[in-house]
Amino acid sequence: MKENIIKEKSFDFAKRIVRLYKFLVSDKKEYVLAKQLLKSGTSIGANIEEAL
Repeated sequence: MKENIIKEKSFDFAKRIVRLYKFLVSDKKEYVLAKQLLKSGTSIGANIEEAL
């Protein structure tokens, strides 16, 4: 099966967003911005899946 570079990159991006979210919540105590970042950063992969 041919690899899908867009899916791979969006998954890697989502993993980085989750790590950033954890950092913002635990170290900076920033909850509102972190939650919005998590929602928007991880929805990219869901939109790509739906389009395929």
